[in-house]
Amino acid sequence: MTTIIPLPAQIQLDERQFCLNPGAKIIVSNDSAEVFWVGSSLAAKLRPATGFALPVQIGTQPAAGDIFLAFGADDPSLGEEGYELFSTPEAVTLRAAGAAGLFYATQTLRQMFPAEIENPLEQPNLAWTVQCGHIRDIPRYAWRGMMLDLGRHFFSVETAKRLVDLLAYHKVNVLHLHLSDDQGWRIMIESWPWLALHGGSTATNGDPGGFYTQDDYRELVAYAAQRYITIVPEIDLPGHTNAALASYEELNENGVSPNLYTGIKVGFSSLSVHKEITYQFVDDVVREIAALTPGAYFHIGGDETLSTSEEDYVYFIERVQKIVARHGKCMIGWEEIGKTKLNSDAIVQHWWNKEVTARAAAQGAKIIASPAAKAYMDIKYHEHTTIGQNWTGAYTEVREAYDWEPVEILEGVAEESILGVESALWTETIFTRGNLDFMVFPRLCGYAEIGWSPREGRDWESYRQRLDEHGKRLANLGVQFYRSEQVDWQ
Repeated sequence: MTTIIPLPAQIQLDERQFCLNPGAKIIVSNDSAEVFWVGSSLAAKLRPATGFALPVQIGTQPAAGDIFLAFGADDPSLGEEGYELFSTPEAVTLRAAGAAGLFYATQTLRQMFPAEIENPLEQPNLAWTVQCGHIRDIPRYAWRGMMLDLGRHFFSVETAKRLVDLLAYHKVNVLHLHLSDDQGWRIMIESWPWLALHGGSTATNGDPGGFYTQDDYRELVAYAAQRYITIVPEIDLPGHTNAALASYEELNENGVSPNLYTGIKVGFSSLSVHKEITYQFVDDVVREIAALTPGAYFHIGGDETLSTSEEDYVYFIERVQKIVARHGKCMIGWEEIGKTKLNSDAIVQHWWNKEVTARAAAQGAKIIASPAAKAYMDIKYHEHTTIGQNWTGAYTEVREAYDWEPVEILEGVAEESILGVESALWTETIFTRGNLDFMVFPRLCGYAEIGWSPREGRDWESYRQRLDEHGKRLANLGVQFYRSEQVDWQ
């Protein structure tokens, strides 16, 4: 039985084995820098545990014992992200029409080796074998994301990069960064610097804050892009804005700035919808972040605006939608924006209200499935989990995180309207890398499979058994994951 997560679309393996040996090479068929980097990245992942040199060379075919990365449009039906993997006792060949597909093929190959391949230290006297056979793999959904809330607690660029590597390992292709909230503003806006300098100075519970400089953000965006992950920035508007309101008095209706906020209550803050300075502020923020973000998307939040009247809310969102479009980005918002008139390219992120989500889909909006009761990773695993929350009224154990179907969750939304899935980590109680690991893994593995694998190929029992083996990989990668009693961990 394969142990690969997410499960490939088509897989046929036999009892024969390919064995990586000390003289092996990684051969790439294309001399482009991008494809050569994919080969070099694979070599870098395999070298520490094996101790092998694994030189990367350009060539047209492998010698015995080599790994061959064949790049080109031999099979355009694979699309940009699909791939094929052929393993024989003589060689392993990875074939893709797009560079992203070739990269995903290398992630699958990593999971075909023994779990110790992920150990950062050399593991002597191990046979580095791969089962022989054929894998043909194409993702189900185009959008396979995770959201990291930086507003409630801030995480460094290095921690974010580590998360990017783990997402890429599971073929997740979107990292949505929640860059502002009542408790903190997390990116420097040069035309409004006090947002970061003052609004970014604290966090939930009075913990230390922080923010990304624009160079920090560029670095993270480039790092993610090299691993075929699109960064989607979110500035939550018009609510969840206390950090901004505390930073600039003119954004407040009464012209008076509130104090910085370190609690977890929601819905109490709002920009002044009828002041023109508000839209200059939004324009400047969108302009600066859009210029730093090559991806096509800008997330405006739009959720939990309890202090904004519905009339004001509709006026605000429809006006901000034009600002986002003017700066060349496609607007994304939480499901509440479905109450407004949306552009044809708008994307709506479902989290709670199915009726409002369905209204957005009826307008032609594409939908990202992030149901809070299933895909929010701030929710506790069970009543004894020492961090996290349970505001959804239920717990989200590993099976509950895996055993759901987007088409069934999104009542009234046709399958062709579903762009994909995204899990979310809200960080009111999450403030260390260990906290992050524990709440994200292994649940993210299940979300990755929901996003990638065919619906008809998924079932809990198969996944549970694969997750058992996958836990050894996570441990070798240094992930402090939750060892659910639902899985018989080795």
